[in-house]
Amino acid sequence: MKRNSIALVVLLATFGFTQANAQINLGEKALGAVQKGVAGFTFSDADAAALSKEAVAEMDTKNQVAPATDGYAIRLNRLFGKHTAGDGYTLNYKVYMLKEVNAFATADGSVRVYSGLMDIMDDNELLAVIGHEIGHVANHDSRDAMKAAYKKEALIDAAASQSGKIATLTDTQLVKIGNAMIDSKHSRKQESEADLFSYDFLKKNGYNINAEESAFRILAKMSEGTEASFLDKMMSSHPDSKQRADDAKKRAEKDGLYKPYVQQKIVNTVPVVTPVKKVTPAKKTTKKK
Repeated sequence: MKRNSIALVVLLATFGFTQANAQINLGEKALGAVQKGVAGFTFSDADAAALSKEAVAEMDTKNQVAPATDGYAIRLNRLFGKHTAGDGYTLNYKVYMLKEVNAFATADGSVRVYSGLMDIMDDNELLAVIGHEIGHVANHDSRDAMKAAYKKEALIDAAASQSGKIATLTDTQLVKIGNAMIDSKHSRKQESEADLFSYDFLKKNGYNINAEESAFRILAKMSEGTEASFLDKMMSSHPDSKQRADDAKKRAEKDGLYKPYVQQKIVNTVPVVTPVKKVTPAKKTTKKK
């Protein structure tokens, strides 16, 4: 994804462990959404959602989005097509055809899942991971992260007049807000609450709750060795993935539902249907007498 001069990115990474290193260009529409809703450094939920929506729309143009007929999109829709609304939020899902193991959710309810994540997680594990991301939306973590970044950068640049009202936002301020969002991290409390949301989401909808532990075990394995990438960077401020796997196991044990999880077959392709050859019955011949 290319970097542009005016930047604002709203990324919430997979289970809080990974970050996409990307910035996007916001148009006048998004800028207006901020200007209209800001007074005395206030930043409403509507402002956060409006900016998020514009940001994701721009990101969708910069990434290869799986079309509706693609196996990845079909699989994601099969899993989450019935989970598009919750208490105070509406969700929409798309797949980015990127090899990174990542997913994010934004304040407007946009959920983006990378094909790299879908390649290593089965259906139940994917439900656990994305359930966690939905938790960040439901718990207002994504909204609060956007608001915090906006307020921080506006105050740093003394963008307000003596009346405390912001008249305009400069390109530089938007760049700083974008950088702040890229560097933002959820607190341990927020991550733990999103983990719990994921567990409850699985349990409430009749899915295998043991998949949450399995998903964390996969991430823990990925964080070992020299190929840890972004994972190691996040460990200093987030609970260890092994610990979170243990916590998921304890929750299942407490409910009397624990059973060692065995990963199921992962299928991201559209099944090839071989046409059945029509067999024409042989004509009966009658012998002449």
